[in-house]
Amino acid sequence: MDAECLDCEIWRIRYRVKHMSSSASWPTVLSIAEEQWGLVTKRQVENAGVAWSTLVRQVRSGSVERVAHSVYRIRGAGEPEHSELRAAWLQLSPSIPAWERTREQGVVSHRSAAALYGLGLLPADVHEFTLPVRRQTRRDDVRLHRRVLSDSDWQNVGGLPVTRPHRIAADLLAEKEDPGAVGELVADALRAGYDYPGVVARTVAPHAAAHGLRRGDGVGLFRWLLDLTADPERETWLEQVVSDATDGSVGGATT
Repeated sequence: MDAECLDCEIWRIRYRVKHMSSSASWPTVLSIAEEQWGLVTKRQVENAGVAWSTLVRQVRSGSVERVAHSVYRIRGAGEPEHSELRAAWLQLSPSIPAWERTREQGVVSHRSAAALYGLGLLPADVHEFTLPVRRQTRRDDVRLHRRVLSDSDWQNVGGLPVTRPHRIAADLLAEKEDPGAVGELVADALRAGYDYPGVVARTVAPHAAAHGLRRGDGVGLFRWLLDLTADPERETWLEQVVSDATDGSVGGATT
């Protein structure tokens, strides 16, 4: 066998070995996707030892579909709710599996968080996330906010880290959203038992002055937001807030 033929044979052997190794690693990719709503990132596929060519073949065969840049869905897994939002969240830290992430890798927030809870009527036409450090994105449909969230500001909802309603309300007020829309969101959250009146009032208090109220008057802002909704339960919620304010746990006037 001449040198040229020998080189060709060596290349074919290496190709077969690489293909076999890549195919053997595919179950790892499926396991990752199973824990991520059927989704997996290109980086996770590569880290599992699967060659790019193998992923391409899976896409061409119809077993896998591309749902966002470098994010793929395993067909047959069923499309999850808010799949585009989930894919955008995975893009924030493509190497880290969903189950290992913390708030440091991004928390769903603002309108996107409200949509996940089903609160209010504000359209979530962009995917919004909050991170502790400033970051930029090239996607026009993704908006990144900077804030260091406390443990009480977020929780896990459907496998995603999501800001709680009191934080959503405060964030939306900071973004100059329509107060009436924020009030509807708060009323929906309280009615569903997703948050507590006193916590909401305390969290929105820093925005009282911007709405013509005494600085730090969380009770007054809470009352005004609910008055905009004319919700029949607003007096009950206000009584709870006033009681908390009397105890000193919520800032603001009690009369």
